[in-house]
Amino acid sequence: MSEYLLEQLLLFAISLVANFFSALAGGGAGLLQLPALLFLGLPFAVALATHKVASVFLGLGATARHLQSSRYDWRFAAFILATGVPGVLTGAAIILTIPDRWSQLALGILTTALGIYSMVQPNLGMEARSAHRDLKGMVIGGAALWLIGALNGSLTSGTGLFVTLWLVRWFGLDYKTAVSYTLILVGIVWNGSGALMLGWLGQIRWDWLPALIAGSLLGGYLGAHLSIVKGNRLVKRSFEAMTLLVGLALIGRAMGMSV
Repeated sequence: MSEYLLEQLLLFAISLVANFFSALAGGGAGLLQLPALLFLGLPFAVALATHKVASVFLGLGATARHLQSSRYDWRFAAFILATGVPGVLTGAAIILTIPDRWSQLALGILTTALGIYSMVQPNLGMEARSAHRDLKGMVIGGAALWLIGALNGSLTSGTGLFVTLWLVRWFGLDYKTAVSYTLILVGIVWNGSGALMLGWLGQIRWDWLPALIAGSLLGGYLGAHLSIVKGNRLVKRSFEAMTLLVGLALIGRAMGMSV
């Protein structure tokens, strides 16, 4: 078997596993996928842009499953896009010009805190309720989504988890519904916007994308299917596990950079 084929199979396997758990938990594919691209020799900026492109197909794979069994408030979806995409473009425009050690450390601590918060709130996200849909609530919620969008555009992993928990905690969605919004809107549109910006400003490793895209599509579909079949409790537990793993990984990476 040629070295190129082995490389493609390895990329596919990493992408499949990373995106399966990301689709189940509502984010975190970069925990495995981006470090793997760096380990295989890509510079950070190229690895980040390549990862962002592949992540769009996680959203497509998950969407193919969620649209079969979920109903959406498309006005609310448009609000998430209108507030988040400008933040994504802002973050993507600045990431290539600044060191990211301290931002990754802060993000890691905050992501870990999100997982702990969800763990100590056993009923959080188990049932849907409508919350903060008045003008004040939407303004605050939109400002937070803009900030998360900026993190999504500028950092590597975990920001989809922020969107999932924010939709649960602030707007009252249950976990399963929040994950489906995150995968469709963040996975496709937010990540797509970031990928376009990063690709325009930097470079993408095009010959690695077929394997990464195949793994993203299949992993996204399978993860979304399991979340729909098993329901909110499994999704909540997966979210908590993924936030802790992503948070600790980001902290470890940031501490390694500081040595």
